[in-house]
Amino acid sequence: MKHNVYQITKDNFRKEVLDEKKPVLLDFWAGWCGPCRMLSPVVEEVAEESSDVKVCKINIDEEPELAREFGVMSIPTLVYMKEGRIVDHAIGLRPKSAIVEMMKK
Repeated sequence: MKHNVYQITKDNFRKEVLDEKKPVLLDFWAGWCGPCRMLSPVVEEVAEESSDVKVCKINIDEEPELAREFGVMSIPTLVYMKEGRIVDHAIGLRPKSAIVEMMKK
């Protein structure tokens, strides 16, 4: 995983997501999910180019509690948060332009 994409667990969720001053993009994914693997390089590219947004990944197999807490029923799911609150979300494979647009809210 790239150095500017953070791996989130239930143990670091508060510090890395809720207490973060910058907006946060969460990518809920799993290793067995083809569309997730296709989206991953796009998410990493967004992280490289968007220094004003913290980009994080949550593996739903390793963190089922977080997936449940966010109501994730299908992956990939992207959740955009500001000040600890959900601003927008998207389900399924998305082009980079749609992700960038989501982060303008």
